[in-house]
Amino acid sequence: MTHLSLELADKILAAALDKAREISSPSSIAVLDGGRELVAFARQDGALLASVAISQAKAYTSRSMNAPTQGLHDLVQPGAPLYGLETVHLAAGRALVTFGGGVPIVVGGEVVGAVGVAGGSPDQDHEIASAGAAAAEG
Repeated sequence: MTHLSLELADKILAAALDKAREISSPSSIAVLDGGRELVAFARQDGALLASVAISQAKAYTSRSMNAPTQGLHDLVQPGAPLYGLETVHLAAGRALVTFGGGVPIVVGGEVVGAVGVAGGSPDQDHEIASAGAAAAEG
C-alpha cells in the first residue's frame, strides 16, 4: 500500500490553494490519508467558519466511498441505490457529505487518501479539490 506522505499532502494542499486563489473562492482545504485521518489543512482568509468541518467531512466521505462526492448526491435520494447512506453512517460518529468538494487522491492506481474543499459552490469546491488531487499524479 502506498503511503500519503506529509510532503505529498503539502503538494496537494498547495495546488488546491492556488486554484482557490485563481477562481477567487476562499476555502478550507483538508487532505486526509488512506485511514481517513487529517494530514494537512488550511483555511484561507474569508472562508466560511462552517467550511472547516465541511471540508474534512467531504474528504472523509470521498475516501470512505473511493469516489468524488460530487457524484454521490443523486445516489442518496429517495428511491436511489444509496438512499439513507448519510443517516446510517451517523452511527459511526462521522457525517458523510454527498455534494461536490471531495475527491480521492490516487497514486499508482491506488486510492491513498482524499482532499476535501468547502467555501464556495459545490462546483467550485469540486474544481479546487480536483486540482489538488491532480497534483498527486504529477
